Amino acid sequence: METEGARTDRLGLLLDQFDQAREMARVRLTGLGDEEYLWEPAPGSWSIRRRGEAATPRAFGPGEWVLDLGAPDIPASEYAEVARQAADGMTLAKIAADWSVSIERVEQVLAHTGAPEPDETPITTIAWRLGHLHFHFAGGWEWTFGERRQEPKRLVDFTPCAALALERFWALIDRWRDSVAAVTDEQLDMVGFSQYPYSNDADNPFIAVLSGANLEFIHHMAEIALLRDLWRVRSATPR
Repeated sequence: METEGARTDRLGLLLDQFDQAREMARVRLTGLGDEEYLWEPAPGSWSIRRRGEAATPRAFGPGEWVLDLGAPDIPASEYAEVARQAADGMTLAKIAADWSVSIERVEQVLAHTGAPEPDETPITTIAWRLGHLHFHFAGGWEWTFGERRQEPKRLVDFTPCAALALERFWALIDRWRDSVAAVTDEQLDMVGFSQYPYSNDADNPFIAVLSGANLEFIHHMAEIALLRDLWRVRSATPR
C-alpha cells in the first residue's frame, strides 16, 4: 500500500527514513574543509592520525592513517542491551566475545543495580565520526552483500583529505542503499542474513539490522552537524 509517493511497507519506511537522513547529511557536509575535518574540539580528542602517532591502544586502518580506538569495554549506555542479550539466552561467553571483554566484565555489568554512572566518552573529530560511519557501513556491506570474508578493519583507507573522504563515503553509502533496496521480504525476516562480525547482527532478523544501521547513520550525522556548528562559532566573542 502506498499513499502519494510515501511507501508504507516495512522496507519502504526504512528506505525513506534513510534517504531523508542521507539528503540532510549531504547538505550539512557541503563545504567541509580539511582543517575543520581534523579539528580537535578538546584535549584528548579521538581522530584519524598517522600510523605511529595514534593516541589510543587499538587504532586501526590498512594505510598510513589510522582511526583511534580505545580499550574494549561495555559503556553504561549499553548495560540494558547486555541484559537483553542475557535474557534472550546468549551465553556469557558469547556476550563477552560480542563486546570484546572478559566474562568477568559481563558478570559485573549484569550484577549492576541502580542507575549507571554516565559514560566518560572521548570527544571525537568530524574525521573520526565520518571514519567510524565509513568503517561500519563498509563492514556491513561486505558481510551482508559481499563475499563475507574481508576483515572490516582493513576495508577503509582513512585519509586527512575531507573531499576525498566524502567522495569515498558517499560512494559506499549509495552502494549500501542500492543493495538494501533489492532485499526481499523473506530476507528482511532472515536471522543471520548479515554476518557482520563486530556486532550481534548474525543473531537478529535483517530488518532489525537495518533499523540499527539507520540509527547509527542518523545519530552520528547529528553529532557531525553539531561539530560543524561549533567550528563555525569557535572564535566568536561573547557580547
